[in-house]
Amino acid sequence: MNTMTPQTWTLVAIVAAVVLIAVAAYAIHRSRQSHQLRARFGAEYDRAVAKHGSRAQAEAELRRREDRVEHLTIVALSPADAARFGAAWTALQADFVDNPRGVVDQADALVRELLARRGYPVTDFEHRAADISVDHPSVVSNYRAAQEIRGRTLRGEVETEELRKAVVHYRALFDELLEVRGLRPHARPQPSIRQAHPMEVRS
Repeated sequence: MNTMTPQTWTLVAIVAAVVLIAVAAYAIHRSRQSHQLRARFGAEYDRAVAKHGSRAQAEAELRRREDRVEHLTIVALSPADAARFGAAWTALQADFVDNPRGVVDQADALVRELLARRGYPVTDFEHRAADISVDHPSVVSNYRAAQEIRGRTLRGEVETEELRKAVVHYRALFDELLEVRGLRPHARPQPSIRQAHPMEVRS
């Protein structure tokens, strides 16, 4: 025999409605978070999902990256520093024809020096790539590609054309990091700096 009063049924209905609203609100919140993370990280979002095999775990990892980088002190370069790094790139690029493998190592070292000067922790590669992906998601894939080629270079498995591609990949990240104090975030450096180290590596 049903002993529930109309008032009880009303209360149950209200509680059920509140629960449904809460679930719907949470689903909307998660969907919005997913959209924001995908918009921010781009291809790195898909890479994280593939790596973790779970959207929830991947998004948790990306949020940890955001939180970690938020607590770093990332600074723009002074014009003098930007000029120095630009000149260093020009010098290493000029050596490519005679020493392509050495130039790949030099490019890697110069990028790490630039990262440190900007304020990024220069630890293991995966940590560096994860930090870079927060503010520079469009070029972190270039960094990964360059590092993969460099790894095979150390094993003597690559030809000159791949070495050229590695330097171009490093250059994409180098350009992105070469932000000069006083310019808007992620802006290109002054034209004189760009002219100091042209984009193409000629072999």
